Amino acid sequence: MTGVGRRRSIGAGLALGLARDGWDLALGYWSPYDDRLGYVRTPQDPETVAEDCRALGRRVVLVPGDLADPEVPGVLVASAVEQLGAVSALVMSHCESVTSSILTTTVESWDRHFAVNARATWLLVKAFAEQLPAGPVTDGRVGARIVALTSDHTAHNTPYGASKGALDRIVVAAAVELADRGVRANVINPGPIDTGWMTDEIRARGLAETAGGRLGTPDDTADLVRFLLSEQGSWINGQVLYSNGGFGIG
Repeated sequence: MTGVGRRRSIGAGLALGLARDGWDLALGYWSPYDDRLGYVRTPQDPETVAEDCRALGRRVVLVPGDLADPEVPGVLVASAVEQLGAVSALVMSHCESVTSSILTTTVESWDRHFAVNARATWLLVKAFAEQLPAGPVTDGRVGARIVALTSDHTAHNTPYGASKGALDRIVVAAAVELADRGVRANVINPGPIDTGWMTDEIRARGLAETAGGRLGTPDDTADLVRFLLSEQGSWINGQVLYSNGGFGIG
């Protein structure tokens, strides 16, 4: 799992939810990115999340690394295999997100967004698939699962939205291209989740636009990820799923 650098994050909620379901975990994170965002966290947050999962009886390893480096995705998967054994699920909640528009985005920022949000997603999926049995699986058995988080946020967040759109296509392609290895691959759009980035104005606007009557939480996203990684969720494949309380449907 990627994107577990802060205790108050979707990634942390996913980790704890999956630990409750009995998953051993390799948790990827990159503290310089979280420091740059300036949200509430401590340097101990990754270890704190890991300890919370270990308290549930799970084996947990931490794998720091900058996903803008093309070597890191393979290292993350290899470290997980080395320390935990064969990996049967890949959950991607990492991102690069810097607010900018068509007129204000720099080439450097554009390239970093695509390196982290799109290229690293492809390389993680590739490394994950390469350590799976070659197959072919012809009887519908599920050998592995992939889930990634996306977003519809595009205007005035152009490189983020564009690179998340690329992520969607990569993961949907995996559902077809890796079918012979028994892979199920899906994308979740969780809508606005307040993990410390919302101002009072954003929070109020998000609440007003959510038919469900409240803002989403990391646990809401974790519930769907847990289902998709379960046997009961194995018939869902190649989908971009909205789990957002009806945000923006009015």
